[in-house]
Amino acid sequence: MADDQRYRRRQLVGAEMLRETQTLAQRLWDGPGRWHPGELAFFQRQFAVPPPDRPMALWSDADGRTVAWAWKKPSAALDLQVDPQELAVLEPLLDWFDEVSGVGGAGAVRSVTVLDAETELVEALSARGFRRRDEGRPFFVHLRLDLAELPDPPPLPAGYLAGPASVTASGTADDTAARARAHRAAFPAASGFTGADYRRITASWPYRPETDWRVTAADGSTAAFALAWYDEVTRTAVLEPVGTVPGHRRLGLARAAMLGALRAARRLGARTARVCARGDAAAPAASATYASLGFRPFARNIELVDVSRPAGGRAV
Repeated sequence: MADDQRYRRRQLVGAEMLRETQTLAQRLWDGPGRWHPGELAFFQRQFAVPPPDRPMALWSDADGRTVAWAWKKPSAALDLQVDPQELAVLEPLLDWFDEVSGVGGAGAVRSVTVLDAETELVEALSARGFRRRDEGRPFFVHLRLDLAELPDPPPLPAGYLAGPASVTASGTADDTAARARAHRAAFPAASGFTGADYRRITASWPYRPETDWRVTAADGSTAAFALAWYDEVTRTAVLEPVGTVPGHRRLGLARAAMLGALRAARRLGARTARVCARGDAAAPAASATYASLGFRPFARNIELVDVSRPAGGRAV
């Protein structure tokens, strides 16, 4: 059977798409997998409806089992996950990427981000004309922590309190709006993040309120936050997001929030934790904070660029 007939492409949206990608992430976790079900929930459910410039698709085999998904980002960038036993699915997947990336007229160069530990996927993309481009550029490193070695939480400065978001807030729409304001303050690039986005994310599996921690200041505002997503299949928690509002930094508040969230995840059954942070020398603060908790790097993201075609042209 030809490769393009072996797999069926589906254009699901919302919770249905999310659940399919999460199931694949669980299955490939020891592959090693780049994606955790919680990260997928956080990133996908920020959008009530996927923006036109961020289409997603997934591919299933003859038995209906999802074997790959792809998420096109602005310009001609791609995030994806592929079952290493089904690398032939790259042919229809990259054809779809070509269609939605506007390569034909915009002069964009196709790029794919993968984990360097996904060696089979890297080799398969290399065989299709993709080459590594990320030397000297910003990159993200993946870090891991054995939760049996989790340190004790530090004392907080006077006036600050730490606890689960469900306890430190009343649970009203005003609280979610305040949480969104803290997120926007911590991450200026997330200027469009709203209380509705936060509520949609926290309504998604595998969110648990007891692992969503925040530190409040004396005036009741959110000063720092850390959300740990616990997946009971892989027994792993992932931190996403972690942030501190300007004006409250360098006080150990994010550390306190992370330890609270991770200790709660450990009580639920988590054995290990993971986090993804900037790893290049231009942004040392985040990775240093995680290292102080005992997180150690085990892999990093790399960018592969399609050199098999001129910019704006089809493969030759």
